[in-house]
Amino acid sequence: MYAVILAGGSGKRLWPLSRRERPKQLLDITCQERPMLQETFARLEPLIPADAIYVITAEQYMESTKEQLPAVPESNIIREPEGRGSAPAIGLAAIHLRHRDADAVMACLPADHHITEAEKFRQVLSVAEQVAQQGHLVTLGIKPDQPHTGYGYIEIGGQLMDVGEHTVCRVERFTEKPEEAMAKRFVEGERHSWNSGMFIWKASGILDEIEKHLPRLHACLTEVERVLGTDEEQAVLERTWSLVEKETIDFGVMEKAEDVVVIPVEMGWSDVGSWASLVELLPPDGDGNVVVGHHLGLDTRSSLIYSPHRLVATVGVENLIVVETEDAILVCSRDRAQEVKALVERLDEEGWRNYL
Repeated sequence: MYAVILAGGSGKRLWPLSRRERPKQLLDITCQERPMLQETFARLEPLIPADAIYVITAEQYMESTKEQLPAVPESNIIREPEGRGSAPAIGLAAIHLRHRDADAVMACLPADHHITEAEKFRQVLSVAEQVAQQGHLVTLGIKPDQPHTGYGYIEIGGQLMDVGEHTVCRVERFTEKPEEAMAKRFVEGERHSWNSGMFIWKASGILDEIEKHLPRLHACLTEVERVLGTDEEQAVLERTWSLVEKETIDFGVMEKAEDVVVIPVEMGWSDVGSWASLVELLPPDGDGNVVVGHHLGLDTRSSLIYSPHRLVATVGVENLIVVETEDAILVCSRDRAQEVKALVERLDEEGWRNYL
């Protein structure tokens, strides 16, 4: 099995810490004493050797990625000319793997996940490899412990097989980030899992599905695959990538594919996609505050204070997110943390590009 770490995003919802030139995957946001990209690699290495681990990232992060993962061969770090979403990124990685190994099974794993039970993660990945070898498209589903509206959900269908301690089930349908009332019904009904965004399949299999559901993308990938390893590769990649439309693998392929299965698992998983997710991840103090850095609070509750440089003092506030960096400060309500992405887009529109 090969691993593909998806590490091309800019992490807009974690602004102002995550920036265009130094995104979240290159930072130690979760206080683990190493960046999330290195955490992801370390989680994989006991199962998958470094020369079978690939990283797909944006051009501007290539050098930083090489510096952070010196054990990964440079040829395994794939350059995406411009971010086009997870479907093109996974497709590009898949043609590289099929070029190397026609029977390759690939595990597609975002670089911004936090998993506390790494051994359980490796066990379920091994099970998923066995299922993927049979031609199934496999996703890992996380048992929900709350009606989270920031995650997608997977409706679990009939049982397909047992592999060791794990049950493999059919997927009935995917639901993208539901409203709270629907999320509550999903959790109470116990037939849904969170969509982890981790997928395992044959490289050839996902390319077949891309051909079926995203034919224009497949045509571009075929053109690039034809010149892999030649002097033409970079020029053809640049030319074809300008024609590729943005698309997620979930909407573009998984919601339409027929042979999709899910392995429900509990492994201490968190998607570190916003400041609100960090509140859920790090231990709170007696007032429910999560503090990273310097904070003095009076009558302050249920807030995140991220202040590595300067003292942040608060009085009479609750459910706030306060993030301090050397050149910018964010203050927002916890329940609107997902909207930080829209704020970053406003920065771009209004000419504050030096803060991006």
